[in-house]
Amino acid sequence: MTHLHSPITLRELHVNNRIWLAPMCQYHCMEENGVPEAWHFAHYGARAIGGFGLITAEASGVVPEGRISPKCAGIWNDEQRDAWAPIVDFVHSQGSKMAIQLIHAGRKASSVAKRPGEKKYANDTVPREDGGWETVAPSAIAAEGLDAPRELNRDEIREIPDQFGRAAVRAMEAGFDAVEISAGHGYLLHQFLDPIANQREDSWGGSFDNRTRLLRLVVTAVRTAVGDGVPVIVRISATDWIEDREAWDLEQSVTLALLLETAGADMISVSTGGIAPAQIPTGPNYQVRFAEEIKRRTGVRVSTAGLITTPEQAEAIVAEDRADVVLLGREALRDPNWPLRAGHELGLEREAIPYPGSYLRGAR
Repeated sequence: MTHLHSPITLRELHVNNRIWLAPMCQYHCMEENGVPEAWHFAHYGARAIGGFGLITAEASGVVPEGRISPKCAGIWNDEQRDAWAPIVDFVHSQGSKMAIQLIHAGRKASSVAKRPGEKKYANDTVPREDGGWETVAPSAIAAEGLDAPRELNRDEIREIPDQFGRAAVRAMEAGFDAVEISAGHGYLLHQFLDPIANQREDSWGGSFDNRTRLLRLVVTAVRTAVGDGVPVIVRISATDWIEDREAWDLEQSVTLALLLETAGADMISVSTGGIAPAQIPTGPNYQVRFAEEIKRRTGVRVSTAGLITTPEQAEAIVAEDRADVVLLGREALRDPNWPLRAGHELGLEREAIPYPGSYLRGAR
């Protein structure tokens, strides 16, 4: 048994390995109603066949205006819930587990879907006449290349934890095994955390305690919604990679991780960036050191991502206890059978590699 292929348990959820699929927008709800389609069944089903231990469905809006683009998935109504259910059932039939990432995109919502052939506009905001909508944020400050949002009032902010909680209930009804809260990459909850996007002067802005309040309330609401046995994961950007002004950084992320654990989170999914343009020194493992530092200083379980491409690279991250789980994103788009291939390359016996019966003739 490799470290990468060893099981892990979060609360009552047992996952067969440490190779998990990162949430990646598919921009494939072609009716623009947030309802997943046959594409989603094939996409997630292929990765379950390929041996990923836990598959995280793409960022799914907790309200219509929370979607990143008009073609993004949602889980704010029963039609969406019912469309997710057979996808989850098939993933389970292959021995994998499935989570869903809940999102409100805030000022980065109503954006052009990142796929070929999309209509071009003056910027990346889809206008209302073409299916877009007014965006909202903690402050009326635009993200680069997008329209300025409307500042949320305090009553609207207080509704957000319930919106996430209701979406989490539907996720449980659809059969998902875990819930991930999107609080990084410049989306709404990250916007509240970050002084670049949050310049409020009330109890939702200013101090660290005020800026983290909404995320803590969302985690508590989701924990209540899913019950004691279901894992809650929170994805954060550990740093903005910005040093010339006040911004979110690793020290704040370390403190936040402990607060989120107290609120009910079981794992921190550690990424970086997204609030504003920055010079990011990308390369193999470029985000792993942030996950490692949060894990070392807090004891909270972490997952990591970012240009992790080879089995040897991923195995070392887990074996050296730099992270508990490795997330594959773009590499998983290129190779849906990456976990099976990793088993071969890391020396697992053929019988220990979880080939589906119909594919056993292709085993090396």
